[in-house]
Amino acid sequence: MTIRFGLLGAGRIGKVHAKAVTGNPAATLVAVSDAMPAAAQALAEQYGCEVRSIDAIAASADIDAVVICTPTDTHADLIEQFVRAGKAVFCEKPIDLSLDRVKQCLEVVRAEKGTLMVGFNRRFDPHFQAVRGEIDKGTLGAVEMVVITSRDPGAPPVEYIARSGGIFRDMTIHDFDMARFLLGEEVTEVSAMASVLVDPAIGAAGDSDSVQVMLRTGSGKMAVISNSRRATYGYDQRIEVHGSKGMAAAENQRPVSIEVATGAGYTRPPLHDFFMTRYTEAYAAEIAAFIEAMAGKAEAQPSGEDGLLALALAEAALKSVADGRVVRMSEIL
Repeated sequence: MTIRFGLLGAGRIGKVHAKAVTGNPAATLVAVSDAMPAAAQALAEQYGCEVRSIDAIAASADIDAVVICTPTDTHADLIEQFVRAGKAVFCEKPIDLSLDRVKQCLEVVRAEKGTLMVGFNRRFDPHFQAVRGEIDKGTLGAVEMVVITSRDPGAPPVEYIARSGGIFRDMTIHDFDMARFLLGEEVTEVSAMASVLVDPAIGAAGDSDSVQVMLRTGSGKMAVISNSRRATYGYDQRIEVHGSKGMAAAENQRPVSIEVATGAGYTRPPLHDFFMTRYTEAYAAEIAAFIEAMAGKAEAQPSGEDGLLALALAEAALKSVADGRVVRMSEIL
């Protein structure tokens, strides 16, 4: 069985997902839509598919599923439109910037018995999955502490910052999901600090560019997240899990994993320059998992509920920074 896809959004992340879909033998890309006709046409020509409007894709009998890569403020409306049209939906994070709107959207998904998967791609990174595998095997014993480091090579344009929902909803939200994925328990308390250390224009736009977050579960497990919009040495992506019996860590990845030794010392190649190359395997694996879910072989995960809970953690972090205190998740949800 081949799953026939429509792609909504032909921008940077849309191109990543187009590659993942067309690279899967169980999938075919039928149509693409974008508010910029030239972008849609270029992607359609690259992958041999059609350009159609969003409404036409919703009405198309030759499309089984859609990948939503449009701006965040369109996600919830499109999810509702396509589950009502009987299409399975894969949507990039977040579902919306409003918790109430996300809850409304998930009610529609449940009412329509729709399939919805949210794009937290890092769960599918083979290195991070290997760490989770050691947790599941019991190698580490009971998880006690998690450390997540996520730093971008450089800050996005201020125009993007203004509409992104802020660093916690846009960037740290990936790490909130990863913390839940590794801790194995829901977070009950959030404490966060935020600064503007990279670009004063980001602060002027009402956001921060450097944050530290501590999460605590009901049983006392802890996770620490470190985010920065600037890492001069490349795309910094690391995790560490400490348990009662041991520790497992996934270090930074490089396009070429070699080490060169000369009389001048030891050198290694630079890190990946951003998410498009660092997480290529993860993007392919998450689309494969979505196809498996459509075939009834697994649940669609991360789910809409996972998307809701990650956004709730972002809201708690924002409140913690604003109030200068620990925030309990019972205040948010």
